Amino acid sequence: MLDADLATLYGVPTKVLNQAVARNRQRFPADFVFRLAPTEVHNLRSQIVTSRIHGGRRSLPYAFTEQGVAMLSSVLRSPRAIAVNIEIVRSFVQLRRLLDSNRELAAKLAALEKHYDAKFRIVFDAIRELMSGPLKPGRRIGYRTGESNG
Repeated sequence: MLDADLATLYGVPTKVLNQAVARNRQRFPADFVFRLAPTEVHNLRSQIVTSRIHGGRRSLPYAFTEQGVAMLSSVLRSPRAIAVNIEIVRSFVQLRRLLDSNRELAAKLAALEKHYDAKFRIVFDAIRELMSGPLKPGRRIGYRTGESNG
């Protein structure tokens, strides 16, 4: 996303956003943020048909990756940026809990498998298969429409 769009999203002027990036440069490595090249800016302007009548920008815009957008929420001080940062932290905590509960389930399953004999191996294998995710779609069975059965 471009700096001007993110500034609108976070409720700050573009100049404030760019100053925050400049003041916290160590938090924005090249895979988080980069400046667009002049040809890229020209291509964008021709695609969105912007006018230069009222002056326009004097510097090339920043483009932010997903990680850069998240990092911006931690360096900006607008109410919206603070709210976004809080939601990001909550999401990571929830993801960690989900991963931990899945690990606990796998450990309990392994303990049960050790405790019971081979009669239940099929059941344990089926449960593991269900935990691993969706199955690949199989071959369709039946007649195809529009074809002759020669």
